[in-house]
Amino acid sequence: MTSLNSFSHLTLEDRRIILTGITNGSTKTAIAETIGKDKSTVCKEIKSHRKLTYRCSMPLECSNYKKCPFGRECKTDCILYSPFHCKRRDRSPGACNGCTNWRHCRFNKYKYSPEDAWNDYRYTLVDSRQGVNLTVKQAKDIADVIAPLLKQGLSPYQILASHPELGISEKTLYNYIEGDVFHEIAGISVLDLRRQVSRKISKKKSNGFKKRADNKHLIWRNYNDYKQYIDDNPNALITQMDTVYNNETTGPFIQTFKFIPSGILFALYQTEKTSTAMKNGVDTLENILGNDVFRKYVNVLLTDRGSEFYAAKDMETGIDGTTRTRVFYCDPMQSGQKGSIENNHIQLRYILPKQTNLVSLGLTDQDALNLVLSHLNSAPVEKFGGKSPLEVASFMYHDLYERLISYGIKEIEKDRIVLKPYLLKNR
Repeated sequence: MTSLNSFSHLTLEDRRIILTGITNGSTKTAIAETIGKDKSTVCKEIKSHRKLTYRCSMPLECSNYKKCPFGRECKTDCILYSPFHCKRRDRSPGACNGCTNWRHCRFNKYKYSPEDAWNDYRYTLVDSRQGVNLTVKQAKDIADVIAPLLKQGLSPYQILASHPELGISEKTLYNYIEGDVFHEIAGISVLDLRRQVSRKISKKKSNGFKKRADNKHLIWRNYNDYKQYIDDNPNALITQMDTVYNNETTGPFIQTFKFIPSGILFALYQTEKTSTAMKNGVDTLENILGNDVFRKYVNVLLTDRGSEFYAAKDMETGIDGTTRTRVFYCDPMQSGQKGSIENNHIQLRYILPKQTNLVSLGLTDQDALNLVLSHLNSAPVEKFGGKSPLEVASFMYHDLYERLISYGIKEIEKDRIVLKPYLLKNR
């Protein structure tokens, strides 16, 4: 079997050398020359696999924070705001391992781990190929059997006739080989097929593959796992999470959180609908509530399978590096499994209707969104006997109530509640 080192992909040893280079403050060019790779390969590797291990506690990373006279409540329109840039973190080498200022730095910190990067690579090696219904281990097991037999001149049919335990058809094996599924694992390519020249390859061969039923982030996090977890932990408090937007290209995007016990809908204003933005949104929620209150009310995060919520492990991990919550996903096309937050979205659309420009409507920042949330959460709810979610929280969940009020959510007098789009026009 051919070694992985014969190919252009990074090995675990390459990644360990990259870590040494980062720790020593070497440039990406120098690291690339050391492992015999292109600089762009090293750049992509570090950027893709470095992990945020400490998040800046300020709303924005401002280089003037030490002299801030405004209580470090950073805003982009502040006259003293100066975006913080770190040459080591943001340029070369691209991560904070080995930084001499680590203990004193108050800005976002990223660390690169070769083992974590290697594990991610090994998992996505096969899984990233569209429609391939194999894990890396399964592909490795198949490759171990077929590689020497292909070298001996046997055809896929002859191999499968002698090894029915592989459990795949002749056509599937041809598709895997022609799709380079085993190339990085064992060096197997179409050139190893005895009659490759006479076999017509479909131009849409990838569409013939069976789609994977689950992805990495869904393992132990699907809806059945969620129900089992709730059965085992009946006192767990659930928060549902989603996104609301009108324009998928330009946004803005509203990351919504529904605290089920109190009925409160909270939301964060986002300019991107990415997994990083949503993970940062969970970090922001933890900052707003504080560690103890967050872990008290967000025992479970239930969301849908939108691509923006793929970073399950990162959302589950707190700013201090410990597990802060459990993330679970609804079944595909089953938004009713988180029906509570969906019902709140109907109310949200009274103020922010579909097919409108939300920015032109007045939704330009978090303050505007807080106003919308204040009116929504002040409206009477029938199941609470005419009390509003904020009234219920004030009485039964006062620590949560206080944190949200401190952040800018306000109780609105009943006769002053507005659930129409003109609410933001008149603020």
